[in-house]
Amino acid sequence: MVKHQTRLFVAMFVLVDVLCTTTAWVLAYYLRFHSEAFLDLLPADKGVPELSRYLVLLPLIAVLWPAVMYFHGLYQVKRGRSRIDEFFAILFSVLIASALTLGATLYVRVYYRYQPEVAPDWEYSQAVFGLFIVADVLLLNLGRSALRSHLQRMWAAGHNVRRVVVAGAGDLGEMVAETLLAHRELGYRVVGFLDDRVATARAGLPVLGTLDQAMSVCASQRIDQLYVALPLEDHAKLLRLIKNVGNECVDIKVVPDLVQYATIKAALEDLDGIPIISLNEVPLRGWNSMAKRLMDIVFGLLFLFLLLPVFLAVALLIWLRGGKGPILLRQERMTLDGKTFEIFKFRTMVEEAERDTGPVWASAEDPRRTRVGIWLRRFNLDEFPQLLNVVLGDMSLVGPRPERPPFVQQFKERIPQYMLRHRVKSGITGWAQVNGWRGNTSIEKRIEYDLYYIENWSLLLDVKILILTLFRGFGQKHAY
Repeated sequence: MVKHQTRLFVAMFVLVDVLCTTTAWVLAYYLRFHSEAFLDLLPADKGVPELSRYLVLLPLIAVLWPAVMYFHGLYQVKRGRSRIDEFFAILFSVLIASALTLGATLYVRVYYRYQPEVAPDWEYSQAVFGLFIVADVLLLNLGRSALRSHLQRMWAAGHNVRRVVVAGAGDLGEMVAETLLAHRELGYRVVGFLDDRVATARAGLPVLGTLDQAMSVCASQRIDQLYVALPLEDHAKLLRLIKNVGNECVDIKVVPDLVQYATIKAALEDLDGIPIISLNEVPLRGWNSMAKRLMDIVFGLLFLFLLLPVFLAVALLIWLRGGKGPILLRQERMTLDGKTFEIFKFRTMVEEAERDTGPVWASAEDPRRTRVGIWLRRFNLDEFPQLLNVVLGDMSLVGPRPERPPFVQQFKERIPQYMLRHRVKSGITGWAQVNGWRGNTSIEKRIEYDLYYIENWSLLLDVKILILTLFRGFGQKHAY
């Protein structure tokens, strides 16, 4: 039933995408050849072609666009897909599909170059393609946003929702229920749990009965989907539950109890035909690592060049008003594989601020800060010299924030999985920072966000974090 619903949603998105793309193609034609403003800017020296010549490509576009968008994951029901992620996925899909279409027209023209009398008239304006790309990206984003808003309003009103029960009220079952509750846009309504051991509510939901009562509960609660989230020691119960409910009209999903062991990301390997699950696979290896390093060098040098006036102004301000001491501060930090390096920062405290105390966290109203340092730390300007660390290869633009070795020794003793954040290179900004977890805030929450970043890394996620840093990364309340 849920599979049927998913197919229906995919069909709706495909229809919207084809309609938006068709509209963008026709609109680009009219803007290029029938808009006086555009004709004044770029006259049609070869004359105005008939619209029918451009309509010939619509069947190709109607097939090619959904295919390319499918391979970019735009027809997957993804939990929590952000607008930025979808925008870039649409942009790359449109660019690739447009390049393929333009290439097809060039191929036809070359193929028939010696038979012009039978060649199809496939010569198209590059200006039309340029206008089409812009219009298509905008219309696809608007169309998808409108459709998603309509579906969310429909589900919020209680129409066509799927009722879900979770078998297993332990930590794994609670995590599954909370995830479904956090993504109501999927149209699921979690009504409760089934469990033999737990009788009290979890995640604000009741326990509706035992595992052996699954069939009666599914019938009385009109359940559409059953999530089985039982611990490993309940393997026999899991098999019995699937056997009992398997003949009912209920979709069954099994969530394996490997989350406690999958510390980074699981990947399926093959050992001479034997499936092997690797539980701590890191995506930042090989070509991915090279691509990220190239991005760091290019953007690091670009930001250094653009921010050079800011560097000079801050340095002058520290020299004049920052009290005694150097302009740049060097401090030992830990990065990839537990290696240490010297991080560069603008000095924001008095000279030898930790002479009597040793390494300590900065706090609100910290008396060690200079008058200039208060504002530099408030707006994160003291972090700018770390671009030098990025270019030198000590850091990345995006990654978990590097910590001082004395603090690392404290945290790794009391926080599980803390050292996993050192499986990647540390960064100037990160997923935790753009979500508000920086400075003297919960270390546990920062680890949670850092591990999410490591598990879900991609170049697009890095770009997204850099964009969010511009809007969220400066002047946060915990920056002191």
